[in-house]
Amino acid sequence: MKKLRVLWMRLGGVFSAGQENDEFDAEIASHLQMHIDDNLRAGMTAAQARRDALVKLGGVEQTRQAYRERRGLPWMETLAQDLRFALRLLAKSPGFTAVAIATLALGVGANTALFSVVNGVLLHPLPYPHADELVTVHASKQNFAEGSISYLNFRDWQRDNTTLAALAVSRGTGFSLTGMGDAEEMRGELVSSDFFPLLGVKPVIGRLFAPHEDEIGREPLAMISEGFWQRKFGSRPDAPGKVLTLDGRNYTIVGVVPANFNLAVGNFRAADIYVPIGQFRNPALNERAAGLGIHGIARLKPGVTFEQAQADMQQVSERLEREYPEEDKDIRAKLIPFEFAMVRDVKPLLLILMGAVGFVLLIACVNIANLLLVRSNVRAQEFAVRSALGARRGRLLRQLLTESLMLSLAGGLLGLLLASWGTRIILQLLPQAIPRAAEVHMSGAVLGFTLLVSLAAGTLFGLMPGLKLFRQDLQSTLKDGGRGTSGARQRTQNWLVIFQMATTLVLLAGAGLMIRSLEKLSRVDTGFQPHGVMTFGMEASPSLMGAGSDATRAYLREAHARIAAAPGVEAVSFSWAALPMDSDDEQLFWLEGEPKPQNENAMHWAIRYLVEPGYLRAMGIPLLKGRFLGERDDDHAPRAVVIDDVFAKKFFGNDDPIGKRVFLEQFDDAATVVGVVGHVNQWGLDNDAVNPLRAELYQAMMQMPEQQLGLVPMGMDVVVRSKYDANTAFDGVRKAITQMNHEQVVYNPQTMDSVIGDTLAGRRFSMILLAAFAGTALLLASIGMYGVISYLVAQHAREIGVRMALGADRGDVFRWVLTRGGRLAAWGTLAGVVAALGLTQVMARFSSLLYEVHAYDPWTLAGVILLLMAVALAACYLPARRAMRIDPMRVLRTE
Repeated sequence: MKKLRVLWMRLGGVFSAGQENDEFDAEIASHLQMHIDDNLRAGMTAAQARRDALVKLGGVEQTRQAYRERRGLPWMETLAQDLRFALRLLAKSPGFTAVAIATLALGVGANTALFSVVNGVLLHPLPYPHADELVTVHASKQNFAEGSISYLNFRDWQRDNTTLAALAVSRGTGFSLTGMGDAEEMRGELVSSDFFPLLGVKPVIGRLFAPHEDEIGREPLAMISEGFWQRKFGSRPDAPGKVLTLDGRNYTIVGVVPANFNLAVGNFRAADIYVPIGQFRNPALNERAAGLGIHGIARLKPGVTFEQAQADMQQVSERLEREYPEEDKDIRAKLIPFEFAMVRDVKPLLLILMGAVGFVLLIACVNIANLLLVRSNVRAQEFAVRSALGARRGRLLRQLLTESLMLSLAGGLLGLLLASWGTRIILQLLPQAIPRAAEVHMSGAVLGFTLLVSLAAGTLFGLMPGLKLFRQDLQSTLKDGGRGTSGARQRTQNWLVIFQMATTLVLLAGAGLMIRSLEKLSRVDTGFQPHGVMTFGMEASPSLMGAGSDATRAYLREAHARIAAAPGVEAVSFSWAALPMDSDDEQLFWLEGEPKPQNENAMHWAIRYLVEPGYLRAMGIPLLKGRFLGERDDDHAPRAVVIDDVFAKKFFGNDDPIGKRVFLEQFDDAATVVGVVGHVNQWGLDNDAVNPLRAELYQAMMQMPEQQLGLVPMGMDVVVRSKYDANTAFDGVRKAITQMNHEQVVYNPQTMDSVIGDTLAGRRFSMILLAAFAGTALLLASIGMYGVISYLVAQHAREIGVRMALGADRGDVFRWVLTRGGRLAAWGTLAGVVAALGLTQVMARFSSLLYEVHAYDPWTLAGVILLLMAVALAACYLPARRAMRIDPMRVLRTE
């Protein structure tokens, strides 16, 4: 210490800028030689003496840095000096620098990629003027909280309310486009005249629908999407005024809807063709009791609150109930804030994933903080020398923060590249139900988020080793020569590893519960045999529209025969109304012996399947009792129905249902139950199990009411079981249909396996991301464990050498190292189990991600605990092997 004080006083003089380096280096060389002489007299070799002297002095460059710090420089020059010094230090430790940057890049990249999704879906402003004034509108009924609205009720709601600036409705449909090349199925939307003005949509060319053009009986008009305009008209400006032939009817184009219009909420979807809702060809449109899949959207008047609007619509509904007591019994208008309706199904999932990826970033920061703590222990002598030569501790803290911020910015840039790649992967994995997926991109907000996260991470993991400077004992550090570490330092590193292990276990538990849920769902009985089953939509030739029920029945028989004769087809059936896990329709009824209900809200209801005799075999649904619908169940035979076992138990109890009679709402006479089949999971593998089971009822297509049968040619589903793969089977079926009539349209082919897979898309998406985040966290935690145990071995090399010299064998050393690592992992696992029990309860409560798996599932917890402990011990293996190879004689000679 005396020699250092002399050197400090000598350095107190003022050097000219030109003399500074030469004169200072001379002093350094003199002081360095004194240390070397002392080491040689102590018996060291020349190389050992020089190396130890440099360590004690802290290095020439570091000592020069301390001298400059004591002199005091302008802040800009000091900052530039900090940056240069930090770059040199990081370049001297390429391994440490690469690991730190890669670790941070993983955390920042994962956060940025997922934030781009959250920003696009949840945070990005809706692309509509005054979007906070928008609400969706539905009809609340006895069986449906958000049911469809009848066209006549919509007109009355629109006229009688006092709080809505505008109210519009929409209903999805399909159109067969002919006269423009091959016949095509186009996605259509039936809308009211206020629909586009309400949302602030301006046409690219032409005009919007005018008021009253959406009424029943008005001239057929259409608006087309910008994409359709480009494909079919080459973006020609004369498209308005042209005629489209849709379902055999001519519609005049009046305008083009811009490509950026995509409502994507609830029942609303972007379409190729938009038609006034009054053109809907279903005769039930003019019936007040018919909903027909129509839903509304409205804009509140300025200054009107959501509660006021809901109360106003409640009064309107009650007034209509008094005026139409049968049709509008218990029907109420229900409003839902538009933004909430858009994201309510995905918001819990995205927030859970955002929390998970935040854990990954936190683990990355802790990992780098641990690396910097280890590095600061190695550099303790450097900090002590610089402090002894006059550098203020705040100045040293700033230097450490400069180094950590440089690491964080480099990691942020690399993380941005990973995020760009990761965002593309996430977009490919996103289920179709995720709204506003098209708006997910690397925006300015995402870039700002990346910069903020990087700077926050740099500050976080740079502060830990920096704060140690304020607790450092200058004299003991200089006397110790940088050998060893204090117990407090080791405890800090141990706690950081424990935190990493605990956080990783939480993520592993979440991913494990998701995997267990999907595994259980994969074993759920769907109620049918999906393998080998293909479905597609089919629309008849426009010439058949309105041709009458006899012509429709003849067409169905011929088309059925053609498809059944296609190569590889084992069974085929047309289907109208419900299709498992894809679409649904309800049938209102009452049982024989019950008084006829006064209105439909007092009736029973079941899911309705209108099918042909081959449906049971095509879908692989088991027949439990009686018979299924056959060829004899035609329009001349007594009305027959087949029910599922849930229907039988719910309405007939233990009685034999065969021969029982039910009255269907659309018929005057009763239908006889002729068979009982197994229940089908209509709304997905988990939905029917979670909610009360819905009854199901099958009717013969040939016994459909005349009005409904006339709608069948406009669009029906076809179910085909084939012994060939889906593509080969579909090619043969499409060829058979085209040979029958080239104006027929076949569209949307899909296998039932893929239909089932689509119902699990949300769960699969969350499972893959959670598993990826948990795997990343596990990797980072193992790196942290490896770093701490490696440092432990290095710091205790002298102790290990002495123990081995006194008789400890290599196995004892190996077990000692593994025990230290295992103890840290065990404490981390214990803390992680406690945290996981709490956080997975939140996961189970606020989302529907788990299926028949408790948040505290013991098998999942046991599995992730074993995995975490195995990885932790594996991370300790290499340091333990290194400890076994320590030469005790070399350690003792060094002492």
